[in-house]
Amino acid sequence: MNYELFVAKRIIADKEYKSSISSPIIKIAIIAIALGMVIMMISVATGAGLQQKIRDKMSGFKGHIQIDNYDNNNSDVSVVPVSINQPFYPNFKDIDGIKNVQVFANKAGLIRTKTDFEGIVFKGVSTDYDWSFFKEYLVEGAIPNLNQERTRDILLSKTLVDRLQLSLNDTIRVSFLKSSTSKIPSNRKYILKGIYNTGFVEFDKNMMIGDLREVQRLNRWEGDQVGGFEVILEDFSQLEEKGIEVYREIDSRLNARTITANYPAIFEWLNLFDNNILFIIAIMIIIAGINMITALLVLILERIPMVGVLKALGSSNWSIRKVFLYNAAYLILKGLFWGNIIGFSILLIQKYLGVISLDPENYYVSEVPVYIDFFSFVLLNIGTLVLCFLMLIVPSIIITKIQPSKSIRFA
Repeated sequence: MNYELFVAKRIIADKEYKSSISSPIIKIAIIAIALGMVIMMISVATGAGLQQKIRDKMSGFKGHIQIDNYDNNNSDVSVVPVSINQPFYPNFKDIDGIKNVQVFANKAGLIRTKTDFEGIVFKGVSTDYDWSFFKEYLVEGAIPNLNQERTRDILLSKTLVDRLQLSLNDTIRVSFLKSSTSKIPSNRKYILKGIYNTGFVEFDKNMMIGDLREVQRLNRWEGDQVGGFEVILEDFSQLEEKGIEVYREIDSRLNARTITANYPAIFEWLNLFDNNILFIIAIMIIIAGINMITALLVLILERIPMVGVLKALGSSNWSIRKVFLYNAAYLILKGLFWGNIIGFSILLIQKYLGVISLDPENYYVSEVPVYIDFFSFVLLNIGTLVLCFLMLIVPSIIITKIQPSKSIRFA
């Protein structure tokens, strides 16, 4: 029989214990652990959610890996065409983990209305394009149908539509420069088929999606010439590894760049979230540990006579310490339980109701995103329990200083 656990259970169940001097201190310690867990859960879920959401949005606009001609000099505008007849298209035979390979071509232009104008990048795509990203953020209309001989249907963001005071199915006029040396613009008319709203202002403010064949006509390219290829991966965590493999597979005249290489500033900013999350977790665990140390010391001092009796009956110092450590572990678990209940409730409310909003111009999302990873939360609970418990072992040494003769005398 584990008598230390038995004694600890009797102390926990004791009514006098619940109304003792230590009761408010113990409650404060439990509340501190619960609040600490809530804050840690929120920081982990929102930090991971923000990282994942921004990565998904950038990948939706640009793909995970872009393959184009070296002469384009990392420009958003396709200048030098690439032949569509490549060994890796429509799929890489020797590389696993690739979801889709799709062609694209970009052309800079200017949307003009009677009262206003906006610069845009016309992104031409083909029938192999994965529309799942834009379908998720489509707010009005439909995706352009590219399975026809020619279509002038295009997608615009709600940001551009609001700025230019456009409506669904409006005919819009767009001007393009014929070439880098020509100053005579080429004017085209397009029909606003769909309106999307990703909240990623960086791209929403200037991206127009339409038929690749329109860009080919504007650039006077052949039917087998495109601006480049976008590679969509199944797992973003393999981005760097797959980026190297793709680069090795393509022709030496082509260049392959990962999305992190194209937009290093944004991804460096995202990586800072990991440091912030670790800092918050460390602070919360330290605060919870300090509160538990205080509660443990109060528990021990309040039960000095009991410690003296147990020593007189032959209990070792470590055995008595285990009694109080069991008691402290119960308090930690109680705090973790309520922390998880409150934390999950807050996260689920935010996930499905989007109560807390953000400025998309600063955070690239319109509301605080939440990503619930149960494995991370399990590790968070186990880590908090173990670290707080280890922090209590040292202060429990005070039990070894209690002398039975003196402690029993004042019982």
